[in-house]
Amino acid sequence: MNNFQVFLESYGISFFYFKMILGFSFSFLITYLAIPTIIKISRRKNLMDEPGARSSHLRKIPNLGGIAVFFSLGVCAPIFAYELFDRYKFLFASFIILFFVGVMDDIMVLRAYKKLVAQILVSALMVIGSDVRIRSLFGVFGVYEINYFISVMFSLMTFIILINAFNLIDGIDGLAGSYTVVTSALFGISFYRLGSANDPLVVLCAIIIAASLGFLIYNLSNKRSTKIFMGDTGSMILGFLLAFTGISFIDIFIEKRNEVFYHLQAAPVIAVAILILPIIDTITVIITRLYHGKSVFSADKNHIHHKLLNLGLTHRRSTAYIITYFLLIIVVAYFLRHLDVNQLLMIIMAIGFLGAYLPIVLLKFKKRLK
Repeated sequence: MNNFQVFLESYGISFFYFKMILGFSFSFLITYLAIPTIIKISRRKNLMDEPGARSSHLRKIPNLGGIAVFFSLGVCAPIFAYELFDRYKFLFASFIILFFVGVMDDIMVLRAYKKLVAQILVSALMVIGSDVRIRSLFGVFGVYEINYFISVMFSLMTFIILINAFNLIDGIDGLAGSYTVVTSALFGISFYRLGSANDPLVVLCAIIIAASLGFLIYNLSNKRSTKIFMGDTGSMILGFLLAFTGISFIDIFIEKRNEVFYHLQAAPVIAVAILILPIIDTITVIITRLYHGKSVFSADKNHIHHKLLNLGLTHRRSTAYIITYFLLIIVVAYFLRHLDVNQLLMIIMAIGFLGAYLPIVLLKFKKRLK
């Protein structure tokens, strides 16, 4: 306990709430104030996202909003959630690597293998260097404790898949930012309920939420002059952080079992439920591409948000539908959390796939009516 913390608490001010409120406030302000300058520079230097095969927009839009998100997280997280950077030595280095690769890709468009190498590197830094691993599946598929090698490989794949899966859902206005806000709020509330040992993770979630809200104000703007996308810079960093918080959530019930208020046997399934959108979207897209004989890496418009746009929904309404359906899955997972983990996983995945394929059914029905 440092002198400043003693000083605050001598006046009855909680150091935890002090950090969380200041972290949230500064994170929001930094993102909100930085984006107009980024938009101005992007337009002046023509650093814009061109409409492509997978795009849902028709005009060139600045796509460097992730720089503001990184700036906010890079400043606020080490200051207000500094304990995490003491505990996980390679966390900040991972931030820097993803930021550099993301900016390069947003400006120059890197080849896929170069981004993959960077993602493998940061994943290895976190999994091997900082020991952020999935150590147990709590009985999912009959698997409990996992040996070190399999744990490392599985955790590496989890990081890489979620980083890329989150990038894939960043296809319409508001979706990636809104999903980050809701997901971080759910993890943050969970960390808060699981004891004070997790306070730094709660603060980190608050900082992520604030940065995302600051970005959403511009991303959802109806004015072309103030609109911006987060680009790969933002989506890779946020995807990485969601993977980190998801694995940390599972790990709490193993590493700190005696420090939490209760043990949740369904922890991995609850984490899957919270991260269900990028997981289901990626799986359905891969299935669709394989079914049509296309490469799984080819760009197309078979994502959930594209299907909703095909139904005639606007970007905002599509985002609202996806987030509402996502929250429905969370409610189901919460009320059934004491069910057998394998049964719960099957229910969550079934509801997820139903939500993904429902727009296709509705679109076919709509065409038949014409």
